[in-house]
Amino acid sequence: MNAREPTTHLLYLHGFRSSPQSIKAQKMAARVREQHPHVVWWCPQLPPSPHQAMEQVLQGISGWPRETMAVAGSSLGGFYARWLALQTSCPALLLNPAVFPARDLLPYVGEQTAWHDPAQTLVFEPGFVDELQAQQGDIERLAALHPATPERQFAIVAQGDEVLDWREMQAFCAGGQIRLLADSDHAISDFDQHIGAAMDFLALRR
Repeated sequence: MNAREPTTHLLYLHGFRSSPQSIKAQKMAARVREQHPHVVWWCPQLPPSPHQAMEQVLQGISGWPRETMAVAGSSLGGFYARWLALQTSCPALLLNPAVFPARDLLPYVGEQTAWHDPAQTLVFEPGFVDELQAQQGDIERLAALHPATPERQFAIVAQGDEVLDWREMQAFCAGGQIRLLADSDHAISDFDQHIGAAMDFLALRR
């Protein structure tokens, strides 16, 4: 399915209020650790500022080989992954990606609790909505110049997503491979059934 070189470096980007402790991130980390021990894996804790998040990521991958790296992301992390893939020309795995986060996260301006540790809080500032809007503009501009292809983008989209509209996600992921799930949910609770296809697409070095 993949004609490109095996992936040697894999970045995973978590979603809004999430963390590297997310179930999908942990499952993928375990698969990399057990089956692809020579692959570099990085799943950073992202700050709430979209601009700072991508600055942190770009700095962290500055020494990575662009021709053999890949990015995966879930929800807001899927939006970030699309942005980053367009910046670096690397393959992207998108898991129920956010499509219009500037619109959808506007009601969350203010203090929020962390999903995996309610004792921790974050502040989502009004200016962060503008940062997301700027990133969306980047995606629209670059995607017009570099359309997605089945070899470079694979998405898992759940029609049963209770947070995001699957039709918007399907349009956002157009051009790449899309595994459209008839039900499932935003967390892709049945991820065990689909992780094999995701890892096949990523074509990790053994």
